[in-house]
Amino acid sequence: MNNKKETRAKIRFAILSILTIAIVFTIYSSLTKDKNEVLQVGDLAPDFVLTDLEGVSHQLSDYKGQGVFLNFWGTWCKPCQKEMPAMGRQYEVYKDQGVQILAVNIAESDFKVRSFAEQYGMTFPTLIDSTKKVMQTYNIRPLPTTLLINPKGKITKIITGEMSESDIQGYMESIKP
Repeated sequence: MNNKKETRAKIRFAILSILTIAIVFTIYSSLTKDKNEVLQVGDLAPDFVLTDLEGVSHQLSDYKGQGVFLNFWGTWCKPCQKEMPAMGRQYEVYKDQGVQILAVNIAESDFKVRSFAEQYGMTFPTLIDSTKKVMQTYNIRPLPTTLLINPKGKITKIITGEMSESDIQGYMESIKP
């Protein structure tokens, strides 16, 4: 009889211990996880520094006074493949008018990104977010996602999905200084 009571007590203690550990873990996880607010139109674009394929660092705040067409993309992304040539053509038109493109690849190898950039004739700064920190800061989902940033550094529009060349032209015009 005492043996059964002792076994039940051990089982109860084990269950209670597991529940306590689960509750403590849940509370700890919710208090320590990164809480990135979702960016909205009108917010100041968070600053970041990323390196391009030539090894040059680009800091978003260095572009203050210019419009920034901030595009997040991947080499595997079909809409990205379709819009890159159009972005390149519009970049050639608008780069001397104070509109810059920063194309941020999400954590792919230099080789893949360089090959893609050469294939699609990307002449604008092509950056790699190897740690996905910038992607997380900007809460990027899905690809492609483009943020239009005005010369004062504020987000004026967030576009998800593929853009036509006329869309790109209109967006660049809208952030021109």
